[in-house]
Amino acid sequence: MLSTETSRQKANPRTGRRERRRIQTRDKLFRSALKLFAKHGFFETTTQDITEAADVGQGTFFNYFPSKQHVLMALFEMQVGKIVEARRAAAFGKMPIARVLQRLMQQIGEEPGRSAALTRSLIVAFLSSEEARGAAAKMLAQARKELRAIMVIAQRRGEIRKNLRPADLAAAYQKRVLGTMLFYAIQDCRLSTELNRTFRHFWAEVTRRP
Repeated sequence: MLSTETSRQKANPRTGRRERRRIQTRDKLFRSALKLFAKHGFFETTTQDITEAADVGQGTFFNYFPSKQHVLMALFEMQVGKIVEARRAAAFGKMPIARVLQRLMQQIGEEPGRSAALTRSLIVAFLSSEEARGAAAKMLAQARKELRAIMVIAQRRGEIRKNLRPADLAAAYQKRVLGTMLFYAIQDCRLSTELNRTFRHFWAEVTRRP
């Protein structure tokens, strides 16, 4: 989970030089891979292309990622990590749940929002690879569990209607985010704007009194 590793590195000044270098190299490979996926497509990008772009030895890639599909998994792990942090913010912070969920949508859109081409490439990769699709399904399920916990907290605080099942709310939130990503990939619009619009519609629905 790249973002978590980087934050831990900053939080712990005693992190060894070798460990810092390892984290930096992995992040460089990850970022280089995403840029190439956006430019050339997932299947047209080779591991050699990635190592050349990251300016590391050709075999270095496999020290961090067993395959190109594992770069996709790293991206999903990063997204799940953001949802975990949102659940912690909801549980232990004083921020309104509306703000927690709206900010989370924007955070989830950060990586795909770098370019519509990247989002299209990622969608094609996930739909074309059974291994990647299966792993993505598991991570989506994990993400829904975290989102469900946030919805439970919101209902407990009276911020969301209590006549809706938290699991259904979590699934609805997730589907709206994914649908907005697909819309962005096709329309090549401003993702942050579309996500804000999506959130407003979602929040209006879950807070509307029956």
